[in-house]
Amino acid sequence: MEELVYVDRKNTNCNKWDGQTGMFGEEGLHAMWVADMDFRVPQGVVDALKEYVEQGVFGYYKIPESYYEAFIKWEKEQHGFTVEKKWMRFSPGVVAAFHWFVQILSEPGDAVIVNTPVYYPFLHAVKNNNRKLICSDLINEDGKYHIDYEDFEKKIVENQVKIFILCSPHNPAGRVWKKEELKTLFEICRKHQVYVISDEIHHDLIFSEHPHVPSLSVGEYADMMVAITAPSKTFNLAGGQNSIVIIPDDKLRKKWDTFVDGIRVRSGNPFGYIAAEAAYRTGASWLESVKAQIRENEAYVRETFEKELPDVVVSPLEGTYLCWIDLGAYVPAEKVKEVVQKRCHLAVDFGDWFGGSRFGTFIRMNLATSPENVKIGVDALVRELKK
Repeated sequence: MEELVYVDRKNTNCNKWDGQTGMFGEEGLHAMWVADMDFRVPQGVVDALKEYVEQGVFGYYKIPESYYEAFIKWEKEQHGFTVEKKWMRFSPGVVAAFHWFVQILSEPGDAVIVNTPVYYPFLHAVKNNNRKLICSDLINEDGKYHIDYEDFEKKIVENQVKIFILCSPHNPAGRVWKKEELKTLFEICRKHQVYVISDEIHHDLIFSEHPHVPSLSVGEYADMMVAITAPSKTFNLAGGQNSIVIIPDDKLRKKWDTFVDGIRVRSGNPFGYIAAEAAYRTGASWLESVKAQIRENEAYVRETFEKELPDVVVSPLEGTYLCWIDLGAYVPAEKVKEVVQKRCHLAVDFGDWFGGSRFGTFIRMNLATSPENVKIGVDALVRELKK
């Protein structure tokens, strides 16, 4: 496995470490929030970008066939899913893509459903586009999450829902959905003519006992479904602003193409394409090292809380590098931010961001960092919660 190199990103214009004021009102907190890594990217990515930079000319860029081939090969080898080049479209980010799809596939006032708690830009995509947000809460059984199919269908019918935004793997609950779970969801959506936007950005960050099932591989749902992914989470390339939209259906693809013609955003910058291609070609060994480090960090979190604060509930991490933690046995929701931010001096994603005050005792902790950083965060929580 390629060796991981931890990078101290303070004072590098890193949003995670140097841009905390917008979310927390202050700087200098120990950063365990926004979902990017503190690891140097695969060496193959650095080498490819160096070669491009050495040319010294950064004009208009023709996307090479090798870029498409690298992604298609990766999906086939890693997930057993065959993507066709003609299905692939560009977006500067997964978040931009599902915002655009909300506009493409619905009208102002239409209802859009999500499974809460969920990645909070899902909520923003609905509200920012003047759609009606419908939340179907996942069932929480001691930190293990399941889909409430009855509630999901009931709310679709009651609100005449037009779109379902799926998070697969699920952020922040850490679930990697099984094929039968996805099929049940998609059959409900088929029955009630609901489009599915499947955000699969964390699909490579799964562990061997929980294989990712691409939504488009589950059955004949292409006429009602699109998928979005990116190398950004997998290989720490968010700054490249290069995401991949997969649209197998001709009619849906035409809707997308018409929309992007209107805003004139058809392709990205060369740095994003070059980094992505190099990562898909050379990054598999590096990714295994990342996953091993995440597992080690998760074990420290789980074992420390079990020993020191046994009533803290840490959700099983089947996928992603984001740990969902319920502190409710030790601190009420209205005190969580005071304890975590003011007393522990931690920047984490707070639970109420993911769907409201009913998740107020939760925090989401980023484990894609050094063991030392994880220890600082967990030990601070143990110290203050014991008080």
